[in-house]
Amino acid sequence: MQTDLRNMLPRAKIYGMPSQHAISIWGTAEDLALARKMIAELDRAKKVYHVTYTIKELDGGKAAGSQSVSLVAVSGERAQLKEGTKVPIVTGSLDSESSKSSTQVQYIDVGTNIDMTLDSFQDGVRLKTKIEESAVADEKSVVGAQDPIIRQTWLEAIVSVTPGKPLALGAVDLPGTNKRFEIEVVAELVK
Repeated sequence: MQTDLRNMLPRAKIYGMPSQHAISIWGTAEDLALARKMIAELDRAKKVYHVTYTIKELDGGKAAGSQSVSLVAVSGERAQLKEGTKVPIVTGSLDSESSKSSTQVQYIDVGTNIDMTLDSFQDGVRLKTKIEESAVADEKSVVGAQDPIIRQTWLEAIVSVTPGKPLALGAVDLPGTNKRFEIEVVAELVK
């Protein structure tokens, strides 16, 4: 907005105050009147949406679980959610000819990660989404009994969503299992 004002009012002095989300203008009465009109046209509140993702887990075609995650997002902005736990993995140990040993541990995140950006247009929403779902598997690693196997599924999509109407983003079959994840999204206008 500040750039637009400077381009349209070259004689006016225009200063931005980002900490206050404000613009200071010094100019003629005509410049100030035009600036007020431009600001009234350009300074519109961004739309806010309540976005709900539903992740359904199927095992052999039967429902095995469902998880819903909701975020409130502003049009044009990015929203992220990370929910889960940290799992320790032994990455090495050192025994330097003494009775003391030192074990190195690295922690990895498991759970649900959602990274989304939405933009409103006409009567809809353009939604860019990346969803990652990970968990510690029941089976044990052949490398070492203490090393977990991490099951991971992710989906990335750019879709147009009609507010209030659910949309299937996709489904993922886990190789070597009867498990399937189905992901659905619905965006509702808050204001």
